Amino acid sequence: MAFRVEVSVCIILFSSFFFSLGTAQGVFNYREALEKSILFFEGQRSGKLPHNQRVSWRGSSGLSDGSLAKVDLTGGYYDAGDNVKFNFPMAYTTTLLSWNTLEYGKRMGPQLQNARAAIRWATDYLLKCANAAPNKLFVGVGDPNSDHKCWERPEDMDTVRSVYYVSPSSPGSDVAGEMAAALAAASLVFRTVDPVYSKKLLGNAVKVFRFAVQYRGSYSDSLGSAACPFYCSYSGYKDELYWGAAWLLRATNDISYLNFINTLGANDVPDLFSWDNKYAGAHVLMARRSVVGNDKRFDPFRQQAEDFVCKILPNSPYTSTQYTKGGLIYKLPEENLQYVTSITSLLTTYAKYMASKKHTFNCGSLLVTEKTIRILAKRQVDYILGNNPMKMSYMVGYGTNYPRRVHHRGSSLPSMAMHPQSFGCDGGFQPYYYTANANPNILVGAIVGGPNQNDFFPDERTDYSHSEPATYINAAIVGPLAYFDSSKR
Repeated sequence: MAFRVEVSVCIILFSSFFFSLGTAQGVFNYREALEKSILFFEGQRSGKLPHNQRVSWRGSSGLSDGSLAKVDLTGGYYDAGDNVKFNFPMAYTTTLLSWNTLEYGKRMGPQLQNARAAIRWATDYLLKCANAAPNKLFVGVGDPNSDHKCWERPEDMDTVRSVYYVSPSSPGSDVAGEMAAALAAASLVFRTVDPVYSKKLLGNAVKVFRFAVQYRGSYSDSLGSAACPFYCSYSGYKDELYWGAAWLLRATNDISYLNFINTLGANDVPDLFSWDNKYAGAHVLMARRSVVGNDKRFDPFRQQAEDFVCKILPNSPYTSTQYTKGGLIYKLPEENLQYVTSITSLLTTYAKYMASKKHTFNCGSLLVTEKTIRILAKRQVDYILGNNPMKMSYMVGYGTNYPRRVHHRGSSLPSMAMHPQSFGCDGGFQPYYYTANANPNILVGAIVGGPNQNDFFPDERTDYSHSEPATYINAAIVGPLAYFDSSKR
């Protein structure tokens, strides 16, 4: 996990490249990419691995997590290439994966079961975090500062597994709001297939959200160096309260959540969507009731969602989005593909809502149809899968030309089967971190941080800002892949 700072990027770039590159150079197997994008989560698992674990080079890890606080916090996911469990991005990952499964589950075919399993691996852990001790919401395991000084497999961890929590006296409305959103969204995924589990998720979502609202404050302030600079809540916590309430509204139909949102006075319309800033996602989620349900009370959210799209479209008079010459959305230098996949997820979902009612809107004089948005979204997905100047797939294990030196501890070190002896904290640096050799284990499905603004990708393990994968990059692309796979049938 790397230092990721979010700032506003307002660079307007409009040229003919987008249209000249709008047609894919070749045909992509979206179904294969969908399968691999979900498989990736098995490579990120913490805890006791099940008998049907498919990523065979991984072993059980973090089996004493929580013991320092005398609680069980085993399970969950490592966020990226490190061995820390950060609940803030993990919960966001879970919310996105649940949303995409809700929207596109019927299009996923056999991958629906795998998507549910990926969600449940996270929610089982989040439920532990919400219930392990009274008046405490556990939000992370593992000292990130110690962990980032080491290069060792998760199976070998010998760094301190510090336990972090928020409480009434040390609040964390941002992480609590996101955890509530994740539990609420997941409750909808399991509503028909496991109603008992779904009810448990929703009950905990309500409880955790009440905590977020009652004890307001940023977890970054409460946790200090355990959160920053790794996953600082740069945008504050109001967007997570908004996001959490939006998901609870969808899960419960309790109009009090709408009333709560209206009291927040949060009218921000950013030009990105990420683990830190949830406004755009909340607007699209709420806009569904206006576009699909024709509920006039939600028209302001529809307008905000469309204002967001107008900031993304390259030929919109209101665009504030930069594109590379190869046609890729470019927001920030570090882990740029996280913004590409999350924005693309919103684009396909809003296009889906528009198509259901033949809805259109305008960005100034530009008429925007479902097809307008779909073309842009497809361009981003195809770029990631290989339609780019380097002809490289940024999904590991997809195609023949993909990143080989991924910034990921488990992938870059020999597996337990190949090297039964433990690697100490420093043991993996010289032989494996600094080598130019390819990683011995292929982290199938992982999408890395991606190329720079010049469409160049160096494929260097030490260049974490471009070569590190992350759960939230993958969670966002699951929906678009299912969307474009089903559109081919």
